[in-house]
Amino acid sequence: MDPLYLDTASAAPVRREALEAAWPHLAGAFGNPSSHHEIGRRSAEALDEARARVARVLGIRSTDIVFTGGGTEAANLAVIGMALGRLPEDGGTTGRRHLVTSPLEHEAVLASADHLRRRHGFTVSFVDVEPDGTVTADALQAVLREDTAVVSLGYANNEIGTVAAVAELSALAREFGALTHTDAVQAAGWLPLTDLGVDALTLAGHKIGAPKGIGVAAIRARVPVEPIIHGGGQESGRRSGTENVALAVAFATALELAEAERVEAAAQVAGIRDAFIAEVVGAVDGALLTGSAAARTPNHASFCFSRTSGEAVLLELERLGVTASSGSACAVGSDEPSHVLLALGIDAEVAKTSVRFTFPASITPEQGAAAAAAVIEAAKRLSLAFS
Repeated sequence: MDPLYLDTASAAPVRREALEAAWPHLAGAFGNPSSHHEIGRRSAEALDEARARVARVLGIRSTDIVFTGGGTEAANLAVIGMALGRLPEDGGTTGRRHLVTSPLEHEAVLASADHLRRRHGFTVSFVDVEPDGTVTADALQAVLREDTAVVSLGYANNEIGTVAAVAELSALAREFGALTHTDAVQAAGWLPLTDLGVDALTLAGHKIGAPKGIGVAAIRARVPVEPIIHGGGQESGRRSGTENVALAVAFATALELAEAERVEAAAQVAGIRDAFIAEVVGAVDGALLTGSAAARTPNHASFCFSRTSGEAVLLELERLGVTASSGSACAVGSDEPSHVLLALGIDAEVAKTSVRFTFPASITPEQGAAAAAAVIEAAKRLSLAFS
């Protein structure tokens, strides 16, 4: 069969419409948006329009949108920036210095939490998670405190696809006076992005069809944020540095298209995904579906294949024309089992056999069936080889 790319959680193909929208701002309209001459004003107008377009999709004000260099920077700004923004300006020891997150979060959030702990004296609490990766209100309430500054819980997990009840959890956190952030990088284009009740939401362009190197931190303008990049005070003082107008326009274009197609694409892909899961689980002895069977992003299927090697499965699949991944692209090169799978209680040796499949919106039922056949063939061959 033709090569089939099933790793859109790492990077989605760039949309032609996004490239075409960006091109004029790489060529003729190349001005610095902070400049006061006509060429600069044109860039500033394009940037403002891109900001407004993103805000409309998210159902918030354009003043809440901060363009960043990607999802990792956006998460750092949201978590670190909001946490430090709640501390007294005189550097005193008063104020809220407690942060809540989960052990399943992306490294961008976990490393931000660790930075606050090491450098700023924060205490970090990790909410208990269910074996399928869900977070219950009871589990969150058990770790919330009167001095909780920020609660950061991902909307959709990048490795296991489990979807969090963000609106419910955010409402609970607000009862304790905490600010809330959700990493929605894997949710865009698949799940609703409005009415989540959070103070901050972060996105990455390369997951929705924009080029790499552009992200958004949507942080309510009323929330005090300490910048993590200092300089000229761009982005309303929240993120210094000359804005990448071309990529901001590409991001807005890709996000609008992803949202316009979301409902239909999610329904179609979820059906193909479900058939794929059923085929693999029914045919491969010991195939363990990781994450929630019900509360899962429509394009996501992830497994552990006992008695194999995850990397060996990926190599065999690539030989059969299917490209997948073993989990987060940010953990590439690591021999350690996934921190996400370990947090779910999966044995370390089993966790090393994980393979993640994330489908594009364009996948057909025939491609889904062919991919399942390839997975079954690869798993069975390798199961014999490792037995």
